[in-house]
Amino acid sequence: MEDVLRSLGYLCLGSRLKRIGEQLQADAQRLLDGLDVPLQSSQYTLLAALDRLGPLAVGELAQSLGVTQPGVTRSVSLLAELGLVEAIPSNDDQRRRMVTLTEAGQRLVDVAKRDVWPRIDKAVADLCQGLSGPLLDQLAAIEDGLAAAPLDRRVKEGAAQ
Repeated sequence: MEDVLRSLGYLCLGSRLKRIGEQLQADAQRLLDGLDVPLQSSQYTLLAALDRLGPLAVGELAQSLGVTQPGVTRSVSLLAELGLVEAIPSNDDQRRRMVTLTEAGQRLVDVAKRDVWPRIDKAVADLCQGLSGPLLDQLAAIEDGLAAAPLDRRVKEGAAQ
């Protein structure tokens, strides 16, 4: 069957990038599911930002990730319910809430940083290795590579080497 997004070229670039992103997130999710924490792969970026930058206000957290503030607010609420983050009043402005990792959140990040994130990073780097030429050709190579071996399979194959 014809891949319409691929055949329409630059006209559908945004949709094609979104499709690739969703595939990468779905593949990463299968690996992250091994951590036995009910989180979506996209929520790990929020934990990573807090680990990297320390406590942040919701607006700052949204800005650091390049996403909307309402989306971050929803994720913070979910992560707080799971005991992974907490929102505490700011020292300089009691109306402002600072989001920080809890001990459980930091432990999860530490495990992910040690056991999962490097493997995902290596698998994506492997997928993108050797790409050159026009952007649409590179996207086709990434899509073809994911079709041939999703990230979770690439990680397993990399671990076997």
